[in-house]
Amino acid sequence: MPPTTDQELTSLLRNTANKDAQSFRQLYELTSPKLFGFVLRILIKHEWAEEALQESFVSIWNNAANYQSSLAAPMTWMTTIVRNKAFDILRRHNSALDIDGTTIDQEITENMESAAHTPPESLQLTQGAHELARCFKGLEGLQRQSIVLAYYHDFSHSEIAGQLQLPIGTVKTWIRRGLERLRLCLSKPEQA
Repeated sequence: MPPTTDQELTSLLRNTANKDAQSFRQLYELTSPKLFGFVLRILIKHEWAEEALQESFVSIWNNAANYQSSLAAPMTWMTTIVRNKAFDILRRHNSALDIDGTTIDQEITENMESAAHTPPESLQLTQGAHELARCFKGLEGLQRQSIVLAYYHDFSHSEIAGQLQLPIGTVKTWIRRGLERLRLCLSKPEQA
């Protein structure tokens, strides 16, 4: 099958806006593999990615009339919907993960406290996790969010800039300065 053009996808979205089920099915078949790969990269868990994709296509069906080709390419518009659904699902399924990075993911702490480590290793890892959480709380909200998206969700700088709707240079600066602040904080013992 030849690659799908933006014009073809735009046409399918217009038809979907008119509740043409055949066009919607075709849109789904053409775009869902790529969108699923994208959302799986964010959510990691296969069942969460399926849930996000399903909710995204319901949203696409309901909001196709709002698509404006002058503002974004069809895949860009749909990818934004999928990304937002992915974050909704992260919030819904994992209350320990705060997208702005206010808390450190519970799974990381649990892994550090795993029985697979010897007691001294576990103690050292647990103390390290608490130190990291303490230092992380000292970062500004958008700085934390940028670092979480970059290192926990493996977003590129340009993806983070798109998600936060900020210039890429700002995102790079926040990440660089945030990592430096974390390094400095971790090198100092906690003040009691």
